[in-house]
Amino acid sequence: MTTPRFRIDASAQLVPEDRHAPSPLAGRSGTYALMATAPDLLVFSRTPAEGGSIPAPRVVLSGDAGGFPLSDLIAFLSQSRWSGVVRVHSPGGERSVTLREGEVRGASSDDPADRLGEVLVRMGYVERPQVEAVLREHPPSKVGRALVEKGLLKSHDLFKCVTHQVSEIFHAIVLCREGSFFLIDQPVDDKSGHIIQLSTQSLLMDSIRKIDELAHFRKRIPHGRLYVTRKRPSDGKLEEDEDRVLGLLDGRRTLLELGHAARLSEFDITKVVFRLLEGGFASVSDKPLMVPGPGVPTPVPQPPERPVPAASTARTPARPSPTVDPRPVARVFNFIFREIRDEVAKQGMDREFIAAANAALSGQGLTSSPVLEGLAFAPDGSLPENKLIESFERHRAQLGSEPLATFKQALSDMMFFLLFQAGELLESRADEDLARRVKELLATIEAP
Repeated sequence: MTTPRFRIDASAQLVPEDRHAPSPLAGRSGTYALMATAPDLLVFSRTPAEGGSIPAPRVVLSGDAGGFPLSDLIAFLSQSRWSGVVRVHSPGGERSVTLREGEVRGASSDDPADRLGEVLVRMGYVERPQVEAVLREHPPSKVGRALVEKGLLKSHDLFKCVTHQVSEIFHAIVLCREGSFFLIDQPVDDKSGHIIQLSTQSLLMDSIRKIDELAHFRKRIPHGRLYVTRKRPSDGKLEEDEDRVLGLLDGRRTLLELGHAARLSEFDITKVVFRLLEGGFASVSDKPLMVPGPGVPTPVPQPPERPVPAASTARTPARPSPTVDPRPVARVFNFIFREIRDEVAKQGMDREFIAAANAALSGQGLTSSPVLEGLAFAPDGSLPENKLIESFERHRAQLGSEPLATFKQALSDMMFFLLFQAGELLESRADEDLARRVKELLATIEAP
């Protein structure tokens, strides 16, 4: 969305920043009531209401990120299979996550720590000089594919890093406790950057764990605007991130500013600083350290926090799973795999495509399911059906209470990697047509 900007001047007047552009408030004449909101959000409501609508994209819901749990909102959007964008503006930056029919299909962030190049370096797949060299020749949006073409990165490792990047942005949104959020109703195309799909429910479960951890950290670090000061040097036993952050502590940067400098998310920098506080290496204050040396009051040592009791891990005994037939699922996915391969073959890239797919399978980096272990794609793009079914039966006991759903998820993970690869090789129209055909084929699989 193009967002017009306004400024509230010294006389409390609302002034557009671009006075030469057509007013975005044209057609909105009337009397409006200013609602009581958090400092980062202004809400005006027409009085009396006149109704009406405007075409998408438009904001259909906005709110205070500190007053309403974003995890609850996203859980509702997932269950209602909503499509659109959730955008969050917070002191840690602006982030958004794209949903299509309730599942996560992409994310974006203006935090430098969330850039794909930073994720690749953080995860240890490439060196920073390699990323910087590629960025001198290519825009940031092409850095991943350029590294693959130069032989510095495998396709399946790029896919893994892209999904990790989206997951981290999602977690940062759910963990946000300050600022404002917006629900934007807008069409979500199948071809929107990288083709991925992540389970919103799985991401939420991981986020809930982080929320519990963050609640513990907040006992000593109430928010990210506190200034962090070093109390004593490293003892040589700190972890790499802890040593790096300790070296940045000068008492003049807030925790959020430290996160930017260390290229860590707000959650990660909070976790590191909390460990430094616990070890007596640092202290926090609501004011910056202006003059280091004598005269600076010594922070009062804080008593150690009582350990938080672990949540019960007792599980309800799993019910016996009903008899399921995996063959229809295997056949539909094999049809999809062949469709993707055939489209890539029109570009003369099918051999390289199948080789990269088999490298991903052998590396077992795309799915945690054991069903695909030891399998390989045939030249026509399919997996050997008999071996696939045998593997399903052999590992059925490891696939949980819903083995067919787990089987589908493993094949779906592989499918999205293949679509991700194909999307880098095909023209936009061919890619969109392929995505449409795949969607139609997936619709033929009955839910287990």
